[in-house]
Formats: sequence, structure tokens, C-alpha cells
Amino acid sequence: MSRYRYGPYHDGPDPLAPPYDVRSALDAVGDAVLDGTRADEALRDLLRRGLPGVRDRRGLDDLLREVRERRRAVRDRGRLDGTLERVRALLDTAVGQERAELFPDPGDEARLREAELDALPDDTAQAVRRLSDYQWRSDAARRTFEQLKDLLRRDVLDAQFQGMRQAMQNPDPGAMERVKDMMAALNQMLDAEARGEHTPDDFDRFMQEYGDFFPEQPRNLDELVDILARRAAAMDRLMASLSPEQRAELADLMDQVMQDAGLALEMERLTGALRARRPDLGWGVPERMTGDAPLGVGDATSALAELADLAELEAALAQDYPGARLDDIDEDAVRRALGRRAVDDLAALRRIEAELERQGYLRRRRGKLELTAKAVRRLGETALRRVFSRLDGDRQGDHDQQDAGKAGELTGATRPWRFGDEQPLDVVATVRNAIRRTAGERPGGAVRLAVDDFEVQETERRTGAAVCLLVDLSYSMVLRGTWGAAKQTALALHSLVTSKYPQDAIQIVGFSNYARTLHPTEMAGLDWDMVQGTNLHHALMIAGRHLDRHPDFEPIVLIVTDGEPTAHLRPDGRSRFDYPPSPDTLVLTMAEVDKMTRRGAGMNFFMLADDRRLVSFVEEVARRNGGRVFAPDAERLGEYVVSDYLRVRRSRRRAAG
Repeated sequence: MSRYRYGPYHDGPDPLAPPYDVRSALDAVGDAVLDGTRADEALRDLLRRGLPGVRDRRGLDDLLREVRERRRAVRDRGRLDGTLERVRALLDTAVGQERAELFPDPGDEARLREAELDALPDDTAQAVRRLSDYQWRSDAARRTFEQLKDLLRRDVLDAQFQGMRQAMQNPDPGAMERVKDMMAALNQMLDAEARGEHTPDDFDRFMQEYGDFFPEQPRNLDELVDILARRAAAMDRLMASLSPEQRAELADLMDQVMQDAGLALEMERLTGALRARRPDLGWGVPERMTGDAPLGVGDATSALAELADLAELEAALAQDYPGARLDDIDEDAVRRALGRRAVDDLAALRRIEAELERQGYLRRRRGKLELTAKAVRRLGETALRRVFSRLDGDRQGDHDQQDAGKAGELTGATRPWRFGDEQPLDVVATVRNAIRRTAGERPGGAVRLAVDDFEVQETERRTGAAVCLLVDLSYSMVLRGTWGAAKQTALALHSLVTSKYPQDAIQIVGFSNYARTLHPTEMAGLDWDMVQGTNLHHALMIAGRHLDRHPDFEPIVLIVTDGEPTAHLRPDGRSRFDYPPSPDTLVLTMAEVDKMTRRGAGMNFFMLADDRRLVSFVEEVARRNGGRVFAPDAERLGEYVVSDYLRVRRSRRRAAG
């Protein structure tokens, strides 16, 4: 009989948890975009902060903080001269044991030996070299000196091969011969790879024979080279981090070990090959350790290799280089440094970025993230909700259904109802849709209507409004902190017109030194222009062409700006900037204002500054055109613009009725 145990799931994210709602991430990105941030920067900030509405799910900043704490902990692990300190201590012990053995002997040989010990150089490596051929009288001193040599052999080889320490503890006298065979085979394999003769089978045979030297269990030669090169580079950084005297002593000791083991030539070949394959690993760059405990060469090399991995991981998590992507972050490095939970956090962040692209909210163009039309529609709806949430609570709505029957002649066709439709409801088709949808439910029950059931009767297209919103993109909008409000207003008005009043034709025009028409997807990623010039002359020319393309539509012109015109378009098509504004700029701009007046288009200004020149200019425009002037706070700009559009539209409807 089977038995089951139930408990918390620890092997990654909860597999039964509901999927993360990517729309929450999109809304978080959208909020930042509406405040004036670019889409790629908004997504990066979201990934840095972590996922909204998800508990215990960390962002890149949290992971980055942990990596930096880990680096500090590794630095505090100890100091780099531990092997030298231990070798000096063992050397002093061996010499002391030998002197104790020689002291009772009155013979000349004992005195000669004492003189030889007295003449040992202060340099530890030179003293060890001098004593290599010394005939020890004391058995204890001989054992201590052998312990010293074993320590050096293990530490030096462990610095190059992480699994060598265990191998060197094998009492089998053939262990060192096996090390020699391994290094020779490794160099032969690297030489074959350089000639293009290496095969995966060669690597598999090598690992079958010598895999116990490599606890990391690399899967191919590239991974093996990467492991060895990182460790060799760490050893090189260790040497660079020591004082000149320490460096010389340790290098001499290591050279003795390699010479005695017959590995000097093979190790030199290997180090050269690794350095040639991975010159990017910071060879010879010193590192600072701040701990007090002495570290052996092997442990110090491991610490420095870990510091290098953490520095690389820190740079990847920072994501502050051009074209940075979450895919650049090495999942194995995250697991080694921070554990499985951090890998799960990273995977969740990657899913959000991938889902936003897969579901069509984001796209990558020339290595840069952009919002799609689908995302911009949702952004516009969010901006519109923001605007309406700030309008007076006593408004009775703006469905504007009066005289609905005059919208146009019925065509006899029907279509599904969409938000903002003012056409008559087709009751028969609506009820029929509801009956079909609920046919399989309880018979004889009441028919329940759903939004998708509604159909309206199509009518001939009626005359709408031609709406022009002119938005100042000049640098002063950023300096005054009004740029985000202007972008949000443009998106909100565009969403309102296209969703609720689809019969109206809207055009958004941005202007700085030049003017240009802004498409919906461009508006979300729109950035201010760091140029001189407020070319309202050019913007009015573009708006005028839009009105002329819709001669039967009611013209509505709305202008958002924080400065008077300081640029105009010359006959050759180039922009001319002057400050204070030149007479030519003012004359040409006023000429476009007069054209708007002759078209019957009232121009309503929304001033985001109270400069004397701007106030004087817009008052003159209002006098000549009959439009109105508003001076809203930046945070209420959207309310003013949307309300004014609705007011003009209602006035037009009442006049038509």
C-alpha cells in the first residue's frame, strides 16, 4: 500500500501557485511611462524593484545587494600569505627539533651542523631549498620537514586543480605519477584542439581516466578550459596581491615543488595555453583581502576565484551596459553565489520579460525595447482612468446620448456592441445571442444577458470632429517637470477619441525646433527633445493639413505648451531659432493662427508656465481667434484637456440638434 507525505515544496517555485498576471507588470511599466519614463527604462526599473503584488519575490537590486554582501564576506575570510606563514612555522619547528637533537652531542660534526643551521638565509624559500639535501639527525625534524614539503605540494597543486588536494592525500606512491600523466594528457588534448583535431570522444576518455581531479564535472573541453583558466587567473591575482618579498618567496617555493614533482614544464605549457584562450579574466590584477585568518594557497586561490565570479555576476545583475538583457545573467553563477531561491527569483523576472514580449506588449527593435500598439491601447486606457478619477465626483457622466436617432440612416446590418457606440440597440439580435449562449443551461430559466451578447444597428457614418492636440516637446518641459503630464494627456485623449468617439479623427503633433505627427506607439516611447526652439508655426501647418483633409468635420485644436514661439519654418524647409522671438517668427505663427480662424477652428491653449511673453502671446491669439486660455497645474492638465474636448463636442452636438 502506497504511503504519501505532505509538506512544503522546497524545490523551486510552488508548481500549484497561480501564474503571475503579466498585466500587473504591464500596468507597473505603464505607470512609469505615463510619468515620463521611456519604456525600456520603465521595464528595467520594474525588474530592479521586483514584481508588484508578489510577496517574497526579489528584484535585481535585492540580488545585487546579496552579491555585494557575499563579496564582503569572502574578503573577510582571511589573508593571502597563509601558506608562507605555515611554511615558516614548520621550518622553525624542524630547525628547533634538529638543534635539540644536536645539542647534547659534543662532537665536531654536531657543531658543523649547528653552524650550517645558523647560516640559513632569512628568505623562507631559500632556506627550504638549502635544507632539501640536508641529512637530518633528528627523526622528528625529518618528519616535520616532510610535512612541510607535503603541505607545499598539496597547496600548490590545489591552487591549480581544485580536486588535487584529495588526490595528493592518497598514500599510493604512484599518485604523483598519475598527476604527471593527467597533466601530459591535458596538454596533449589542448594542443590537438588548437590544431582542430580534438573530438568529443577524446574529452570523454580523458574524463573517464582523470575525472576525479575535477569535482566540477565539466561536460566538454570548453567548460574544462573555463574552470582551469579561472583558477589559474585567480592564482595569478594572488601573486600580484602579495608584497614583492612575499611574492618572490612563494614563487620560489612553488617552483621547487614543481621541479621536484617533475611538473614544471607541463604546468608552464598549461598556464600559457589557458592565458591565450581566456585573456579576459583579469590576469595579474591585485585583489584585497581583509580577514585575519591565514589562508593556504589553495584556499586563497578559491577565494579569489569566487571574488572574480561574484564581480562578474555583479556586473551582469547591474544591467547598466548597452543592450543588457536578463539572459546575460549566468544561472549557474547565481546558484553558486546565492542559492536556489535566487535562481527562482531570476527565473520569475525572466518570465515577466518574456511574457510581455510573447503576449505582444513589448517588442525589441535594434536591441531596444518598445511598447506595441496593444500595450499603448492599455496605457491609454490607464491614462484615461487617471484623468476621469480626478474629475469632479458630481459629474453625471458623459455618455452624450441625446438625439441618438439623428446619428445617421439605418443600413439594415448589425454588429457587436463596442464601448462608446451610440447606435440604436438591436434587441432581437441581442436576445438571440443570449439564448444561443445559454442553450445548454437549465431549460425554462430566465435569459441572462452578457456584454458580448449586445448588438447595435449600423448607421451611415455621421460627421464627426477633427481633433488636433499640439504638444510641446522642448527641453523646458522637462526642466519644469511637466513632460510626464503632457505625455499622459496625449495618451488619454487619444484613447478617449479612438475608443468612445471612433467617428472623430484625431492627430497628435509634437513640436520643438520642428514639428511632427506622433503615432500611438510612438507616443508611449516619446522623449523630449534637447534642442532649442518652440516651433508652433510648423505645428499649426501640420494641424491645418489634418483639418483640411476632413472639411466636413468640426475642427478642435488644443495646444499644450510652456513657452512662446521661438522658431519658425523658413522657405527652404529649415528651422530658424531666435530668442527673444524674432518678428518673422511671430508674424508667420500669427498667419497660421489666422488660417485656423478662417477654418472655423477655435484654438484653446493650456499654458504650463506664466512667463510674461507667453501670457502676452496667448492673449493675442485668443483675441484674434476667439479661443480660450487655461493655466492648469501640471498634474491636472489631463483633466483640463479631456474636459475641454468633451465640452466642445457637447456644444457641437447641441448646436446640431
